[in-house]
Amino acid sequence: MGTMKININYYPPCPNPNITIRAHRHCDESCITLLFQDDTGDLYVLGTKGDNWIHVNPIKGALEVNIGDLLQIMSNDRYKRIEHCVAVDLSRARISVPLFVNANLDSVIGPFSQIMKDGEKPVYKPVLHSDYWDYF
Repeated sequence: MGTMKININYYPPCPNPNITIRAHRHCDESCITLLFQDDTGDLYVLGTKGDNWIHVNPIKGALEVNIGDLLQIMSNDRYKRIEHCVAVDLSRARISVPLFVNANLDSVIGPFSQIMKDGEKPVYKPVLHSDYWDYF
């Protein structure tokens, strides 16, 4: 692991929440994301079958840990990235502080040979992290 990036996201109250979303559905490019969030609870993750959104109830003092693209690649799909989105609220603002843990941009990312079982084929080809970042 080589870099960490922190964002501070402020989502103000929205006058028309029925037609708006704060952050469209996406997965993080990172290895892992640690998320500090407030108590508004507007975060949703896609269920494992990909057909329902699950509300993430905020727990005071807790961190949410998301798997990102890079860890899915390095684990050869043993760990799956988490697709998520942020809804809006009519009357309350939302603040979240994600910390993204990444590999160095000059690292080659691919499945770790140490976790491959006998005869297991890699799901992903090795890629330079900076190239993946440019694509992402």
